[in-house]
Amino acid sequence: MLSHAQLLAAFRSQITRLLQERDTQWERSRRLIEAARFSGTVRSLVERAQHTDLPTPVRDALVTALNEGQVARIQDLSGPRLKELTGLPPSKALRALCVWFGLVEDAPSRWPVSSLGGESVTTFLHTHSNPFDLLVTADVPSVVEFGAGDLSFATELADLYAPRICEHNRTLLLHCIDRLSPQSKLGGPLHPSQDRLQALRSRTDVSFQFFGDQDMCGFDELAEAGRLASRYAVAVCWAPATPTFAYEPTRLSPEVIERELVRTKGPYRHAQYAGEPALEVHNGDRTLLFPPWKFDIHGPLVLLNLLARGGQLGVLGAVDNQVFWELLAQLLEDERYRPENEPFTPENLPTIFNPVYEPLATLPIGESLELASCGTLRRSIPRVLPSKRLPETYRFRSVLIRRGACFPGMPASHTARRFSDMVEEAPPWMMTLAPAV
Repeated sequence: MLSHAQLLAAFRSQITRLLQERDTQWERSRRLIEAARFSGTVRSLVERAQHTDLPTPVRDALVTALNEGQVARIQDLSGPRLKELTGLPPSKALRALCVWFGLVEDAPSRWPVSSLGGESVTTFLHTHSNPFDLLVTADVPSVVEFGAGDLSFATELADLYAPRICEHNRTLLLHCIDRLSPQSKLGGPLHPSQDRLQALRSRTDVSFQFFGDQDMCGFDELAEAGRLASRYAVAVCWAPATPTFAYEPTRLSPEVIERELVRTKGPYRHAQYAGEPALEVHNGDRTLLFPPWKFDIHGPLVLLNLLARGGQLGVLGAVDNQVFWELLAQLLEDERYRPENEPFTPENLPTIFNPVYEPLATLPIGESLELASCGTLRRSIPRVLPSKRLPETYRFRSVLIRRGACFPGMPASHTARRFSDMVEEAPPWMMTLAPAV
């Protein structure tokens, strides 16, 4: 185990290395310690320090050096402690910490960002049954939808909320991302119609953008380029794709995943369809054609990473059973929920997820449950998508689980509304997540 001095020295070394890589952010950090922003910057740093996975001695030293956020000027900080932590004098130390904790935006953005704080979002989540009602009171009512498909959710959201937001002299910011290329002949009903696209684009109460042929994993690049906002009030994904998010590569080997794909989906091969790459899957007597990336496996850690990165509140709707339990395994603290190379099955779920399984499996349709009431939330989730300005780990303050696909007064996707007709499918889940930062 490293000593107190060794932990501080390791942190100081990491700060030095980071600043060598991020000279542009270092220059931009100057504005964060200007008099008008100084107190708010220090408070933000304290909050980040308290909710980031840091060694306890480093976290305690940081909070003490920053006087627990109760400062009005640079002289209120502990210069010697900041020097010990960063190797820099107070003003430069503060700027270095701003870069380290991701307070510096990568580039000026034409999209506004809500000032909602983590605690206020968590409080809202516990006092409102409809997470999208946050948009009515948010200073910047904004939504990013990952895997937007036919834009059915976006249309319902705009119809339900844009008029209410407009009453507060604000405009709904609605950005949608989907991997399907608009020119592709594959994907069928998942393509948005031109009428729906035009209807959203022509609304005066919605600032709408659609990004087709765009992998959601490229969120950071789009944000850095100014095409997306750096963060939204709500990040949402309806019916997370299977098998894309149904297997976690950090716990299942490529060989195990491949075996499960063939067993559950059928033999497959890459082919051509109408002059474009395709995936040909032989399922029983049927031959099915999909986009070539249909069986690309990202895993639930990528999806959780995107929600925490993209929104101050994350919503996953119409989550099928297979994706749900893989997600749950990554949200719970105990490593036993993530057995190596053991695919989840109806037979082993009660054992692996005991004692969490019973209260979830018996949750009535329409009812909700706070995950922390039956299990310990994971304190440090690895950020599997690289980021230039965010810590390597993060966590969620709160995870609320609700059983069912659609709920009164809440917008939903076309896929979610079809679940009532899928008699062979188990009732899906909704997960509402409040990131710690």
